[in-house]
Amino acid sequence: MSIHQLSLFFLTGFTGLALSGAAEFDLILRQGSIVDGTGKPAFIADLGIKDERIARIGRITATGKREINLAGWTIAPGFIDVHTHAENIEKFPGATNFLRMGVTTLVLGNCGGSRTDLPKYFSALNKIGISPNVATLIGHNTVRSRVMGGSFMRPPTSEEIEKMKSMVNRAMEDGVVGLATGLIYLPGTFARTEEIIELAKVASAHDGIYVSHMRSESDGVFDALDELFRIAREAKMPAHISHIKASSQNNWGNSTRMLEHIGKARREGLSITQDQYVYPASSTGISSLIPQKYRAGTRDEFRARMDDVSIKGQLIREMKDSLKKRGVPDFSYAVIASWSKDKTLNGLNLRQAAAKRRGSDSIDAQIELILEIHASGGASGVYHSQSEDDLRRFQKHPLTMFASDSGVREFGNGVPHPRGYGNNARALARYVRELKNISLEDAIRRMTSLPATTFQLKDRGVVREGAFADLAVFNPQTVQDHATFEKPHQYATGFRLVIVNGKIVVENDRHLDTRPGKTLKRAE
Repeated sequence: MSIHQLSLFFLTGFTGLALSGAAEFDLILRQGSIVDGTGKPAFIADLGIKDERIARIGRITATGKREINLAGWTIAPGFIDVHTHAENIEKFPGATNFLRMGVTTLVLGNCGGSRTDLPKYFSALNKIGISPNVATLIGHNTVRSRVMGGSFMRPPTSEEIEKMKSMVNRAMEDGVVGLATGLIYLPGTFARTEEIIELAKVASAHDGIYVSHMRSESDGVFDALDELFRIAREAKMPAHISHIKASSQNNWGNSTRMLEHIGKARREGLSITQDQYVYPASSTGISSLIPQKYRAGTRDEFRARMDDVSIKGQLIREMKDSLKKRGVPDFSYAVIASWSKDKTLNGLNLRQAAAKRRGSDSIDAQIELILEIHASGGASGVYHSQSEDDLRRFQKHPLTMFASDSGVREFGNGVPHPRGYGNNARALARYVRELKNISLEDAIRRMTSLPATTFQLKDRGVVREGAFADLAVFNPQTVQDHATFEKPHQYATGFRLVIVNGKIVVENDRHLDTRPGKTLKRAE
């Protein structure tokens, strides 16, 4: 080796600085513990990134434009959140709450609500520039509303079903990953199974997935599962259960039977997966406390029903009966997260809120407040109605993914569910490190390769040469969620780097406002 070559070796090998034009990689991550997303044990290696992709894994003697020593840190694929409501990323393109807990790809369009003009929407996101990658489903509720013009308790006409099928077909051709339903929400709650099957067949013809917030997650959960199985079977497609749970106290412990029921369907040849947020509380609209049939139609039609003493009396009786079936004394298990009409009630449970707004905490006062909230346009809520034991049992199943069911959070606005800030970090901190409910390698597999494969996100979700360089680098001993139900606006910590398409977006728990995210199409 010449003196010149020896000098070059010392310059590049020890300082990490390359002479002009000499660097082979854009970024080299050295000596990290790589958990590749497949479930295999971790291994120590260097990782070189070039032009958005992982170019080399192993011992790298070449140089990079930047090199970072990650000894003691875990390098994982960037986390993929398959159940988000992040359509508001147009307004908050940094998606900080997601990136700061290691999430690099979001799947939108869940629970039946989505954008319908994918090229226009994706073009707008690409023009703005976004930090995470984004894929989407096509939402049945949105399609039904566009075609039928309202929340109708009837099946669509043959002309209407053809229009809906055409919309789903167009969306699939444009690259959405599948069809999503929200069967407790308007207008999907009025759709018969046959209607959904017809639309699912269209998505199936394009190799899409069927994703469902099922018709029930409590007393009717087994019928709801059977409906999902029927749709998957007749449409000949894989199906995915959104935020699996055994909701309400009288159903606690049903997780064992539910998993057995799902297992039987799998043994019969169906491809069924599920996701979960790692909190024993859910979040949806306060209006969902009102029986579906009373919520049909417009807000004015609802108010007219409430002016009818006999109809309102029957509604109140049914709502009181629902409490008895749940085995709870009142509606205090539900918390108002965000009500624009009276923000002073945000963060209060319905019993507390009724006392403050109506001067009484009685069940009747609570019901009157619920009706007022719905008549005014609705409010988001948090429901403490799940069992920790059920949560852990669902979590142990190898086909359970982790998903936040969150939108992009506006820091400090409202009292939303903490899962939007902490879901992935909580899985790693509480359920891997503290409770050891699952292993680190398996938890990462659930957040990465499993969702990427299930939702057909090509070259994502794994650390391998040729894959896109979406990476989450964290310390398993210190990674931590901080968001609570009382104080949800707190970011996760413990992330040394979060990288999207080869670009650093988060460094040392700080969002750099870089926006390298891409809009993703099915199997693209």
